Order: sequence, then C-alpha cells, then structure tokens
Amino acid sequence: MFVGDTQSREQITFWQLGSLAGARWGEVLVVAVLGGAAAVALRLGPQYDLLALRDRTAAHVGVRVERLRVGSVVLVALMTGVAVAFVGIIALVGPSSARRTDAAGPRAPPAARRLGDRRIRPPRDRRPPGTGAGAGVRPADRHAHLARRRAVLLQANPVAFSFTARQVVEMGRAPWRGTDREAAGDRAIAAAVAATDTAHLADRAFPSLSGGEKARVSLARVIAQDTGIVLLDEPTAALDIAHQEQVLSLARGLASRGRAVVAVLHDLSLAAAYADEIAMLGRGRLVARGAPRAVLTAERIEAVYGAAARILPDPATGAPVVLPRRG
Repeated sequence: MFVGDTQSREQITFWQLGSLAGARWGEVLVVAVLGGAAAVALRLGPQYDLLALRDRTAAHVGVRVERLRVGSVVLVALMTGVAVAFVGIIALVGPSSARRTDAAGPRAPPAARRLGDRRIRPPRDRRPPGTGAGAGVRPADRHAHLARRRAVLLQANPVAFSFTARQVVEMGRAPWRGTDREAAGDRAIAAAVAATDTAHLADRAFPSLSGGEKARVSLARVIAQDTGIVLLDEPTAALDIAHQEQVLSLARGLASRGRAVVAVLHDLSLAAAYADEIAMLGRGRLVARGAPRAVLTAERIEAVYGAAARILPDPATGAPVVLPRRG
C-alpha cells in the first residue's frame, strides 16, 4: 500500500514499532533474518527463473550459475535453520521412498542439502590441503564440536559391545568432557533416565533389550547430550502407544525449552498432534511445508502416498487425524 501523506506514513511507522514493544530480541532477530533472506530471494527471483532454461542458456544471458546455486544453499540453510529454531518441532513425513531419513541423519546439516533441490551441492573446496577452514584441527575435535551442537537419534541403535543401558546414556555426555559443562553430567543423566522411564533398565546389557527399550535408552542418551538441535529418526517406530506419546511429549518439552527439534515420523496423526510444522517429502523432494492442517489434506496424501485417506479433526484438540479410506 502506498501512502502519499507524510504524516500518515509516520503514524503507520510508529504504530508498527510500537507493536514490537512486547517482543523479545530473539524474536525480532528471527523476523529480521527471515525477512532479509526473503528479500534476497525475491531479488534473485528472475535469475532463478532463468535456471529453468538449463545452465548453459542461463549462463549465456549473464547468470552466474555456480554462484547462484551456492548462494541458494546458503540462503535456504539460513532460512531453514532459523525457521526450525523459531517454530519448535518440524516433522518430516513421506512414503518410505521419500528419503526422509537423509534429512535427519548424522550428516543432516546443512538442511538445504536434503530438503530442497537434490541437484544443489555445496561448493568444492579448491584450496590446497591443510589450508582450508579447520586446518590444524583434529578430526576428533571437530566431531566433538559438532556433537555439542546437535544430538541424533538414529532409526537403528547398534552397540557392538555389552555396555549397560546406563553406560549408553552416559555416552551422551562424552562431548562435554573437559568443558565447563562436564560437572553437570550426573544431573543431566539422572534427568534423562527419569524422563524416559528407563531407570529399571540401567544395569541390563544394551544388546539384551527389546527394540522399544533400546529406543528409549537411546533417547535418554540424546536428552543427556543436552544440545540445541535434536534430530530424531523415527523415534516411535518400535514403541507401544503409551511410549509413543511419552517420547513425543518429551520432544515437545525440549522444543518448549528452546531446542530445535526435527523428527522423522511414519504416523501422520502423531505428526499432526505434536509438530508445529510438517514438511512432506515425495521422491526426494519437498512437496509441502506448513501447519499440519494445511499440509495434511486428503488430496495431497493420495498424490504423495498413493493411498486414499480421510481427514477428521481430533475432538479434543482439533488437530488432523488421518485415517485410511477403506471400502
């Protein structure tokens, strides 16, 4: 909207600034980053359109193709990272062939490598060996630094030796050894064990546990790791209905305490009940992302999964409940 009157523009400006009075600086920063990234994306829109004509044609009309692709990775990674931190829980859903697990595996960051166009790749480091970023840093130190930033719960939880369940949970504190947070280890482990209801499993050998018990002990390890980013790969796959609710309630609690949580889920109704946003993948591409009610439509589910579905509102919460359409 264009306002020609100077006084009117000033009133609108001060009204907008006044609406920020109750906002926290973190919220303002998130909006600023997303707004800036969106502005850049809009400015580059015509160049992105030219990429549809293939790289060689785009290059002939002056588009710096490689530079644009690298910029896309940075831009999408920034927007996705900020959005996840701001939103709380993002659930990744899709059929078994959608490569959802790639998006929440150990090599997930940056998210742009997984949630967007899979043809985009980060630039190759053409600098001589030993001169790039991280030169002189031992691999073990780099791994520890990454492990202090994000914790990963894998779909499979293999342990080669007969560690006890408690020892597996204690492994979550390994990245913090030698840091100022090492002293909080015992307290973090005790809280994680209590939250996952695994105290009675503490002295049992991990390989002897059932699939569901292994999943809960592994989740306790992730919680004890106490990181800002939590990636959960099908955390409810081997659990009964009570423990499914418990695990996702724990994930909800982590998000409410400022953690960024990304979870790969099979159960669409569970995803709708606990996630703030759902990202639906199909054939390795992002099909839709948004609020559960917006993403989980009968038409989209049939198009992506190849199965007819009925969507009903939960009587208590209003969240979508997805049922297969039979007969």
